[in-house]
Amino acid sequence: MKANKSFKPLNIAVLTLSDKRTVNDDTTGDLLDELATEAGHSVVERRISGHDLYQIRAVVSQWIADDNIHVIITNGGTGFAADNVTQDAIEPLLASHIDGFGELFRQLSYDDIGTSSMQSRAFAGLANKTLLAAVPGSGGAARLAWEKLLAPQIDARQGPCNFVGHLV
Repeated sequence: MKANKSFKPLNIAVLTLSDKRTVNDDTTGDLLDELATEAGHSVVERRISGHDLYQIRAVVSQWIADDNIHVIITNGGTGFAADNVTQDAIEPLLASHIDGFGELFRQLSYDDIGTSSMQSRAFAGLANKTLLAAVPGSGGAARLAWEKLLAPQIDARQGPCNFVGHLV
């Protein structure tokens, strides 16, 4: 439901977590950038980081502290592979957790990939007036998270509630 409010474009940072991707083949980062831009938001930062807990934490901490960034979307590193440290790197930085994000993501993902969805550790939270969402690195999963969860909740017109008031 769209309330009688006006759209507020937000500034978004996209962090791809991969030991294999480069700026030339970051297809999921490109997709998130495209979807956010098409929705009327601005992607103001884009980076790629390997699966190093402290490098991830450093980048995300910097972005959380930047008043110009309202939303951080990470993609990759949310499964149960031994080198996936996204959750361990970022969750300690959050002031509050949005439990429903991961729950709803896995529920929606179940329709696409069945019981494999339980291995997703997608999550979201808030820190310093910044929304952070960690989604899987596959393009299909990132699109699902954007279209069904993120895009509606970072649209000020969405009712009965959305996250925009927490961010700006």
